[in-house]
Amino acid sequence: MSSANVQTGSCFCGEIKFEVSGQPAAMGYCHCESCRHWSAGPVNAFTLWNPEALKVTQGEASIGTYNKTPISYRKWCNKCGGRLFTSHPTLGLVDVYAAMLPRLKFEPGVHVHYQETVLRIHDGKPKFKDMPGDMGGSGINLPE
Repeated sequence: MSSANVQTGSCFCGEIKFEVSGQPAAMGYCHCESCRHWSAGPVNAFTLWNPEALKVTQGEASIGTYNKTPISYRKWCNKCGGRLFTSHPTLGLVDVYAAMLPRLKFEPGVHVHYQETVLRIHDGKPKFKDMPGDMGGSGINLPE
């Protein structure tokens, strides 16, 4: 695989390093309260990958995990507290926060959980009430 298809990232302090290979399954913004609270921001920019695409290359023993619900296993560095990624076993995907992949050309396609938004974004992208239908959501679109 060419290096152009490999993106690298690390936690805030550099204790944990990882890479993702190939292309993300999806990219977008999540507006749910849980993601906003976890990220300490008004919206979470996500990139979804097949779990096999993610490889921790350094510091795996320093990864902490918390799952508030069975659908999200949030990962962070035990040393600096820096956020890393979230495993979504029910979706069969892992969310690597877009900010963790500084060289990835972030091209968001959707907004999810837009009914919970605290920051209206007028970009012409689909705004789903919850999730797209093919991902187990209602598929209901909301106006910008």
